Amino acid sequence: MANSATSYQARKVVFVDGVRTPFGKAKPDGYYAHTRADDLAVKSLRELLRRNPELPPERIDDVIFAATTQQGDQGLTLGRTVALLSGLPNTVPGFALDRMCAGAMTAVTVAAGSIGIGAQDIVVTGGVEHMGNHPMGFDASPNPRFLSEKIVAPDALNMGVTAENLHDKFPHLTKERSDAYAVASQQKYAAAVNAGKISPDLVPVALRNPELGWGLATTDELARPDTTVEGIANLKTPFRVGGKVTAGNASPLTDGATVAVMAGEDTARELGLNVGMRLVSYAFAGVEPEIMGYGPVPSTEKALERAGLSIDDIGLFELNEAFAVQVLSFLDHYGIADDDPRVNEYGGAIAMGHPLASSGVRLMIQLSRQFKEHPEVRYGVTAMCIGLGMGGTVIWENPHHADFAPVTGNE
Repeated sequence: MANSATSYQARKVVFVDGVRTPFGKAKPDGYYAHTRADDLAVKSLRELLRRNPELPPERIDDVIFAATTQQGDQGLTLGRTVALLSGLPNTVPGFALDRMCAGAMTAVTVAAGSIGIGAQDIVVTGGVEHMGNHPMGFDASPNPRFLSEKIVAPDALNMGVTAENLHDKFPHLTKERSDAYAVASQQKYAAAVNAGKISPDLVPVALRNPELGWGLATTDELARPDTTVEGIANLKTPFRVGGKVTAGNASPLTDGATVAVMAGEDTARELGLNVGMRLVSYAFAGVEPEIMGYGPVPSTEKALERAGLSIDDIGLFELNEAFAVQVLSFLDHYGIADDDPRVNEYGGAIAMGHPLASSGVRLMIQLSRQFKEHPEVRYGVTAMCIGLGMGGTVIWENPHHADFAPVTGNE
């Protein structure tokens, strides 16, 4: 059990396991047009519990769920409602949080902090975003001081425009490079699907359409494996006339949910739970809102410094692909090639989608699976840009590496 309040001490924290729904297009004809957001979260949590029978539900200390647009079926203290609807004991509390795209990532780091000091042992973390029913920023009322006092530029609240601003800031990150990166993401994702590396993490979701009847979502809906550079070269640039950001080199609007279990490593080993990876360090950082996509650069620098590591120590990267140029700016800063095989081995959000607050855990699910395939890699990174000018990074250690030292007691 968790240490008493008088004896908190640092503990190793691990990612046990995670699952997600198939990601659907956020449109009236998409998978989840007639499915509630909270039901997507509930379905994910129930499946996660089913896959981890060693986890006693009553040992879960908290349930943290993120959503960016917290209204309707994405509101009402989402963590607690999902816990109750999932059949967890009434003794298990829960809450909701919001850090826009990094909601689920923040749920993980909040849980890690609590577990790390011994206040809790096991926390369920996740995120859900039904962008079809709850568009980003819908019914929000940004304070007029943002513009009247010139705190941000008028276009800083539009994520697509901030991506165009990155192209302006780094002219060598051309549209052609963005398009080529996007096509590669589609191809890597298709190869991962064909190799059976995506489906094991997906939770089948029953669908009901008033006109078509019942169905079952078992695969991501948004991928375009036949995408070519030539095919997306002349797509419209919706954020700027003659711009560089298109639907071909950006993530699509997406519905979906993710969920994961975080635990103290000593507790995981006590219960016989899987140890998918160990959290090493994490950091969030701010940048000018006008270049939101650059956020992962300073957050990664902070996380590396706190871990006593350099970028050369990182053997795998899971970077959220909100926009291709955003990833390219990160790679360019660290001198990593656009096609480096360490980066997004299974493809990324450009291919499979980006349901905002849930994407952080999706990155972790994929990194954990890749760690099993790459025991030669000791450290990996999950990182993403965040609206209003932020970045988030978590560094993980591979338990399959020869130098990994398992916790044998309450260390």
